[in-house]
Formats: sequence, structure tokens, C-alpha cells
Amino acid sequence: MAGRVFNFNPGPAVLPVEALETLRDNLLNYKNSGIGILEMSHRGKDFEGILNDAEGLLRELLEINDDYAVIFATGGATNQFSMVPMNLLGKGQTADYIITGSWSKKACAEAKKFGEVHIAASSEDKKFSYIPKQVSLSDKPAYVHFTSNNTIYGSQFRSEPQAGDGMLVCDASSDFLHKKIEIKKYGLIYAGAQKNLGPAGVTLVIIRKDWLERTPQGLPIMMDYNTYVKERSLYNTPPVFAIYAVAEVLKWVKKQGLAVVQKQNEEKAAMLYKTIDESAMYKAVVEPDSRSIMNVVFRLSSEELETKFVKEAAARGFAGLKGHRSVGGIRASIYNAFPIAGVAALVEFMKEFERQNS
Repeated sequence: MAGRVFNFNPGPAVLPVEALETLRDNLLNYKNSGIGILEMSHRGKDFEGILNDAEGLLRELLEINDDYAVIFATGGATNQFSMVPMNLLGKGQTADYIITGSWSKKACAEAKKFGEVHIAASSEDKKFSYIPKQVSLSDKPAYVHFTSNNTIYGSQFRSEPQAGDGMLVCDASSDFLHKKIEIKKYGLIYAGAQKNLGPAGVTLVIIRKDWLERTPQGLPIMMDYNTYVKERSLYNTPPVFAIYAVAEVLKWVKKQGLAVVQKQNEEKAAMLYKTIDESAMYKAVVEPDSRSIMNVVFRLSSEELETKFVKEAAARGFAGLKGHRSVGGIRASIYNAFPIAGVAALVEFMKEFERQNS
């Protein structure tokens, strides 16, 4: 689309142009209602239809049955760091956490405020450059929490960690819906929308309905999952526009086919990692079997060269390649909507940059 750059930002991130065009077209007048989507009442029939679309599409894509509730909340994944233990970690129970990056560390720190926590595995010993293969669970954990994709460090679980069916709690913010998953393995999944699902402002939560019975009495009303389920995410005014955007992105995913989206994601990542591995200038920082297909993180030989790389890349229309401030380096975030043509263009730039600076 004319005037747009290749957006490698880690979040808020690139969205499907087709979805953006629909959002634009309905900004002033949603389906000839005379009211723009940003002005719409969350109690009206139009938004009821949007909410039905978003939930229905999600259930269809991931085959979510009626044993699970779908919630649209706010506060991002960070708010879920607190809500999960507040609702699910009962007195005398222990929650198991797998630590593979900054966000799982923060989730674990919040859980410790509400109950006992057991570190089942950690990759901090090698600066989060791998996904632990061995997990040591506590005796009868209340749940087992992991972060499926690590946006900052560029690692990702290839498959779920071992736990009983329905025991996993997952922060899937940065790789949700990049492939199909087996819902029955999870008790709860949460994801901030601003990577693969839509704009910032809405957080998706999928929770086993029988887990709602765990929630203790007396929680603040907006920190209780039951509030959202009973009121269908409408106890207070939800982020109407963000939920509408999610619905449109889900329509796009359905149109592509989730299997096709997964295949394209794998192809995009493979192109980048091949270029890195065959290079004398670029160096991957994550072990091969743990590398993320959403966030490709790599280093150059010096910080000065990395600064030059980012500057010249920006001038060529590649935005958002600077690594996270806590780790430095280069990070290419290639979520579902990122075009394969953009990865091919980056690969050509990387080869050219190496020739000119080696």
C-alpha cells in the first residue's frame, strides 16, 4: 500500500491492510448506521453483533467448546499477571512458573504477592537464550504458568510444557493465533491484542468455566473473572473500537486459513535465520531449537555497527528494528500480518549491508 513502510515494531504492531481498510471505511459511518465506530454505544445492537463476531470467530478458529468462556478485558497482559493468582491461587496452594524472559519474571513476581510460587524451570542462567527442556513441577500445583513467546529475547516454546490437561496458564500475548493449539491443555490463556490480534487496549482471556469456582469472595469487582463472564465483558464500557478491530483481524485470519498463516510464519522466520546463520556479520542469540518465529533477535559485531544498521534500514523503509532497550541488538518482529515481501526485502538489505561493512 502506497506510503507505508515495512513495520517490524514489536507491538503495537503491523495489522492486515484489509482489516485496516474496513476500520477506516466504518470510522465515520458504521454500516450506514449514521454513527461512527468510535462513537458507538456498547449497549447497542451493532456492538452486540461485533462482540458475537469476535467471540464466534475465535471459537471457530481454535475449536473452543462451551467448557471455556471468552473474555475481553483491559489492562494488557500485565494486569493478568495479578488477576491470575488473585483468582486461581487458593490458600495453601502453590503455583508453578516457568521463567524464560522478562515478562514471565514479572508475572512470577506478581504471583508471589498472593501465594506460594515454585520455579519449575528457568533459562535465566544463559540470559534466556533457550527454552528449558526439563520442567520440575511441584506437588499438585494450582496451575503451571508459562510465556509462550518471548518478545524481548526472541525465544519461543515449540510445544507446550508437560503438565496435566487443563493445567496450563499461558501468556500468549506475542504469538497468539500464529498456529492452532489444543485448548484442552489449557486452563487459561491470556493475550494482549497488540501483536497478532489488533490494537492496544483490549486483552483476550480464555478460561475454563469450572475454574471460575476457584475465585475467592471479596475480590475487587473488575479483578474477578466471574464479573466478565456473567456480564459478557460488558459490566463496564469495554474498548469498543479495539474489539471491533480484533473481529476484523479474525475475519482476515479465517480467510487466509490458520494453517496457511502458520506456514507463512515459518517461511518468513526461516528466511531470516538462514541469512543470519550463513553470515559472518550477524549472530543469532537464541539456540536453534528455541528460536522464535515471531521475533527474530540478532546482534552485529559492535553497538556502533548496530546503530548504523538501524539508521540505514530506517532510511530504506524498515521501521522498528532496534532491539529492546534492555538487551540491545536488532529485532525483527514478523507477526501474522507481516508480508513475506518485507522479509525478502530485509534479507536483501542485510546482505548489501554486510558487503559494504565487512
